[in-house]
Amino acid sequence: MTTEERLTQIVGSGQVSQDTAKLNSYASDISFVNSIKPRYVVQPKTSQAVQQLIKLANESQIPLIPVSSGAPHFRGDTVPGIGGAIIVDLSMMKKIIFVDRARRVAMVEPGVTFGELIPAANKEGLRLNMPLLPRQSKSVVGSMLEREPVIMPKYQWDMSDPLACTGLFFGTGDEFRTGQAAGPGNIEEQWTVGGVQKAPYGPGTASFHRIVQGAQGTMGIVTWASLRCEILPSLEEPFAVCSSKLDTLLDLTSWLIRLRIVNECFILNSTNLAAIFAKSWPADYQALKNALPAWTLFFAVAGYEYLPEERVGSYIKDITDLTQRMGVEVAKSAGGISANEILKAVRKPSPEPYWKLRYRGASQDIFFLTINDMVESQIKIISDLDDKYGYPTSDMGVYIQPVVQGTGCHCEFNLFYDSGNSKELDRVKELSSSAVKSLIAKGAFFSRPYGENAAMVLNRDAASLSVLQKLKKIFDPNNIMNPGKVCF
Repeated sequence: MTTEERLTQIVGSGQVSQDTAKLNSYASDISFVNSIKPRYVVQPKTSQAVQQLIKLANESQIPLIPVSSGAPHFRGDTVPGIGGAIIVDLSMMKKIIFVDRARRVAMVEPGVTFGELIPAANKEGLRLNMPLLPRQSKSVVGSMLEREPVIMPKYQWDMSDPLACTGLFFGTGDEFRTGQAAGPGNIEEQWTVGGVQKAPYGPGTASFHRIVQGAQGTMGIVTWASLRCEILPSLEEPFAVCSSKLDTLLDLTSWLIRLRIVNECFILNSTNLAAIFAKSWPADYQALKNALPAWTLFFAVAGYEYLPEERVGSYIKDITDLTQRMGVEVAKSAGGISANEILKAVRKPSPEPYWKLRYRGASQDIFFLTINDMVESQIKIISDLDDKYGYPTSDMGVYIQPVVQGTGCHCEFNLFYDSGNSKELDRVKELSSSAVKSLIAKGAFFSRPYGENAAMVLNRDAASLSVLQKLKKIFDPNNIMNPGKVCF
């Protein structure tokens, strides 16, 4: 039996493709990784099919590349690292297994997108702690596995949140359940006695979900995950604080989150805010950008079922005291964009075209974890490099997202460019590589390195590199799971 026949036997007729256009769509993305065409694209519909694919890959030494989100892809992690690979497209595994309001948790398969889960959660009186304007095709499970920052740091207890439990198959083909889902009993038996899969820690004292989070599919394939949700407010008041001084906004942000006043909370520069809300290009974009302040802090306060007006009123009084002390003003709009409009936008995925592609057609993102005291010096590093490489600093987007109850922040630079212009592409590629080197030297922590940056980051830490390689040998001894990514 040929490989194609065996694949068809596993996933079903019509779910195995060697169509040239389809293979080419996975051979590259909006990143600087080398283009390599896969051999097949398969679309399993069940967990059992995923397990059989892994067993076949081990027998035949065929690389597997798990992909849960649809195009466009940005980071090179779904482009094969070597030839002959099979793309395991999980987008047809679309079941929303449950949404539990009482326990504030939902369970989904990897093909479920934010646009599909948001209304299902809202129907049960819940909302997602989600990243900023994910693309329409973004998988909820994929986002959590990548540890993308979420916009409500008040509810984020560590960097793995909102991921709770996972069901997965390691590269060995062995089935495993992480966290509370591990047992006792199987999932159905846990449901029978009122259990839900919300606590991520375990089995035992270990936190096995951390082995697959950030691994870029190099350890195994997740076939379902549960995530923590939050109650939908009955009353909300969004606000914007605009300033030319980033340090003031960072200080205010720290206090707002430390006092647990705000839910959504993030900072954008004028380039990113205009890129998100411009209605037409280029005229509307440029006019909007010119009307915006250098920096905008957005946040929202909320009241729930009991005494919502009193709760929101108390928060607003505390915010007024803080802003008066810091010499800034709270407003209901920023440069003509209303705070209500921002709140409405960030509760959903980005409209098409994806906001990072609207300005120039492509974006190279440089992101890392840092602390508030270091942000401005790290922005200066990028600005100086912009000048060195001839990249217009005014074209660079900046997004600052407090994380883990404000103990640190995700800092992201979006280098917008025209991918059809080879000169621009080469310039951004060189600028990005130099920026990562310079930022590492100045204390930036690249917790999620992709592409060429992964080797640059991980090779600086021999101890961690050694541990990762030992784990790889345990959970994927034949190196069939996305070889060539991270440090493998």
